[in-house]
Amino acid sequence: MDAKHKSTYNDYYKVLEVDYDATDEKIRLNYRKLALKWHPDKHKGDNAVTAKFQEINEAYTVLSDPDKRLEYDMNGNYEIDKYTLREYLSRFKGMILTCNGLGISHTSIWYVWPSSSGASVI
Repeated sequence: MDAKHKSTYNDYYKVLEVDYDATDEKIRLNYRKLALKWHPDKHKGDNAVTAKFQEINEAYTVLSDPDKRLEYDMNGNYEIDKYTLREYLSRFKGMILTCNGLGISHTSIWYVWPSSSGASVI
């Protein structure tokens, strides 16, 4: 991370309470909901609320911009040990290569088909 980011990693998807494959619309709606909930004007004088509000704004700034979001997703700080299995699979499913993702069918090209004259390899 560069110097302008905090030394502790914030998962912007968790900050905005959205899934890792959330649509732009879902990100926008959750941002609005959280911004209203944590707005400093509603909690005058509470520095923790102001910090939370700033964190929400920072997360939205990154996730609402397609270029920044792609850079964040590709170059983020992946603290894998801090994810549950479900979160991990959701977060990294775009990077996990599967047979279908590569366009390979489930049957191998070396599958042995039984035939009446014996087995043949296709």
